[in-house]
Amino acid sequence: MKKLLRLFAGVTATAGAVAAGSVYDFSAETITGEPQSLAQYKEQVLLIVNTASKCGFTKQYAGLQDLYEKYKDSGLVVLGFPANNFGGQEPGTNQEIAQFCSTRFNVTFPMFGKISVKGDDIDPLYAWLTAHPNGAKVSWNFNKFLVGRNGDLIAHFGSRTAPDDPKLTEAIEKALAEPAQN
Repeated sequence: MKKLLRLFAGVTATAGAVAAGSVYDFSAETITGEPQSLAQYKEQVLLIVNTASKCGFTKQYAGLQDLYEKYKDSGLVVLGFPANNFGGQEPGTNQEIAQFCSTRFNVTFPMFGKISVKGDDIDPLYAWLTAHPNGAKVSWNFNKFLVGRNGDLIAHFGSRTAPDDPKLTEAIEKALAEPAQN
């Protein structure tokens, strides 16, 4: 029965994601437990990243924070979504994750509550990101999805793409130069 319910939840999430027109159609729970509409980030460029605290790529938190600090005044917002889908590398509670990010990497960009980024229980946002023509399935922790000012997905970058990779920073700068189109 549990398996059937998870399958139904996954189908429902995927169906809802397909119906969504932009990232602004989604809401998420912040790392402190408050619901938040992603419409709050309208007309900003978003870098959505699935994160984990015990991964070989965890050091990317520092680079993501650097990106956020460098481009936030131009309109970039990094959004971190902890997930425990790969090797059990995010076992902590939301409170533990927030503490880790704050003390180890001085993260000030928005962090959200732990979600699933693949499988039957995939979060609706990630169902949309991975089903989008410019998206891809999440292959591991620290996949990056770049969303333009109009709320549409521009590009996907895998885990091995570091936050300071020229391909990523060029894509961010190009997106920041584009005006919002509604």
